[in-house]
Amino acid sequence: MSLPIRHLPVLQSWDCHGCTSCCREFWVYLTDAERERIAKQDWPELAGLPRVVREGWLSPRYRLHHRPDHRCVFLSDQNRCRIHEKYGADAKPLACRLYPFVLVPAGDHWRVSLRYACPSAAKNQGKPLPEHLGDLQRYGRELFDQERLGDRTLVPPPLQGRQRVEWIDLFRFADVLVGLMRNRQEPVERRLRKCLALAGLCRQAQFDEVKGGRLVEFLQLAAAGLEAEVPANPAALPPPGWVGRVLFRQVAAAYLRKDTGPDQGLASRGRLALLRAAWRFARGKGAVPRLHGSFPETTFEQLEECAGDWNDSAEQVLERYYLVKLGALQFCGPTNFGLAFWDGLESLALTYPIVRWLARAFAGQSPEAVAIRAVGIVDNNFGFSPLLSARRQRWWLRLLGRRRETERLIGWYGRESPCKGR
Repeated sequence: MSLPIRHLPVLQSWDCHGCTSCCREFWVYLTDAERERIAKQDWPELAGLPRVVREGWLSPRYRLHHRPDHRCVFLSDQNRCRIHEKYGADAKPLACRLYPFVLVPAGDHWRVSLRYACPSAAKNQGKPLPEHLGDLQRYGRELFDQERLGDRTLVPPPLQGRQRVEWIDLFRFADVLVGLMRNRQEPVERRLRKCLALAGLCRQAQFDEVKGGRLVEFLQLAAAGLEAEVPANPAALPPPGWVGRVLFRQVAAAYLRKDTGPDQGLASRGRLALLRAAWRFARGKGAVPRLHGSFPETTFEQLEECAGDWNDSAEQVLERYYLVKLGALQFCGPTNFGLAFWDGLESLALTYPIVRWLARAFAGQSPEAVAIRAVGIVDNNFGFSPLLSARRQRWWLRLLGRRRETERLIGWYGRESPCKGR
């Protein structure tokens, strides 16, 4: 038994263009079967080099070895995967073959998302995703067995707390969010503020008896009322408060931080350097610590006063990003640290001001290139960085939501203002 794929983001295209960033940036952890398969392969050209690294002792994990220059041990000097060339694509670990796709279990089917940490995904380059359906179905069967999904019942993530609905009704909530995000008559920042406003209304409601057709009617009425409730001009919103700014910078630091790969930041200097960086992010003054090796040198003051150039091409990058995440349900449940539906939505919405804030540091490039670079940094960590699963991060997220700071941050960093002195 397996799960069919019933949701593909048709607006998205992708193909591998051989940039090899994934072979340098990420550690690939192996199942026992994958480790045994690699151990049986003949690699005289790798004599003296470990192929697999063990991590931990009580509950050890195994991953592919990386060279000192951050290359996977199987990445050749010609930037090709040795396993693929010698034994075929199916001999590679599933994680390598699946990337940048993310398969999200949703009841009786998979939903497909993409990681925009892959440059080709962020740039929308390649074949339309439906043309990858055959490969995705095969990966889905392997993942189903690997994760032993047949041994457990797939329970939908809660809306909030212990409040749950059936999968079919959860899809109805997601469909309304996708509908709001598809409205190209409005900037992405207002679409996200409408999604948060809908979440606020739904958090106050009980859905024990409101389901099926009644739920559809409720959501249609609620979505229609957002036009009057959500200001069109972000300038009409109060600016984020002191607490909101401090927490925002702390979350932004978690998204910016890169501890491995060629773009490794301050983590290479040890724990004390990271503690100093956390203090500087809390203060929000002076030079921005380079938690990511490719992040340009800039100051907190410059990032606050300069919004940079932004246009429709940059908006389309973010529109695709949020449509993919919302439609695939990648923002909640097991693919986002087990967050409830509305909490996961708020965590996704908070990436918008972080993307816009990071984008300001890359002034001088085209708006589309800036958007691709910033969203790539953010999505490298969204749903994957252990830092974002910490209790303090969840507490900060809840506090920002309760104080309505998230929507203020979206409006504040989504506003257009000229760069001073640039």
